[in-house]
Amino acid sequence: MAGWTLDPAYADLHDDFGSLASVFVLEGERLTKDPLSEVIRVERNGVRYYVKRYSGAGKGLRRYLGRPRVKAEWQNLMLFRRWGIPTAPIVAYGMERRGGAFLRGALITRELEQTDDLALLATTHDARLRDPRWVQEVSLQLARSTRAMHDRSFAHNDLKWRNLLVDPQRRLYLIDCPTGAFWHGPFLQRRIVKDLACLDKVAKYQLSRTQRLRFYLQYCQRKRLVDKDKPRIRQILNYFQGRE
Repeated sequence: MAGWTLDPAYADLHDDFGSLASVFVLEGERLTKDPLSEVIRVERNGVRYYVKRYSGAGKGLRRYLGRPRVKAEWQNLMLFRRWGIPTAPIVAYGMERRGGAFLRGALITRELEQTDDLALLATTHDARLRDPRWVQEVSLQLARSTRAMHDRSFAHNDLKWRNLLVDPQRRLYLIDCPTGAFWHGPFLQRRIVKDLACLDKVAKYQLSRTQRLRFYLQYCQRKRLVDKDKPRIRQILNYFQGRE
């Protein structure tokens, strides 16, 4: 059984994006590929789209149990939109099961035009990272979006600089969240530390200590540190120790 949804705003692209079958025969520029999935980029009417196609969910019981990765990604992007977190527009999504097992699925998102990911800015030593005002504006948006997730007991689980896009108007977008999930109690706290540590893994080489501390305080919605912050900051700083 296959289920597929195309946003009515893109009805003129029905021939290409109107069914799971048509999406799986699309040809485009291949960006990534692994044994279970691939990402291609296609252009229609001057607009580029990212097509993520999943042809498996793993071996054995993984095909039957849990939420398929593609479904998790489109549902998480919908959550971001509901929570006011800017993300890539969803064009179409769906999946197919056979005998209760995941067979294949896809997600299509529209390109966020004129955006760069923060990891690229870091590797190219972009001048924007040396602009205190630019860093402050982007940092505040990131702090608010991260807090919006965590306040709802949700952790991104892959909150890396490559999954953060920024446009010329300094608007920040969060993308690619197939492993994000809801957690509770100590499990949530561990995932929160991981999210913050992923952000700081690159920030410690690109930003000043003052800028990093300011981001943490923006995230906490406080003007200064309190006693309970100190152990969590140590956990964040030590999270990747010995693994870099």
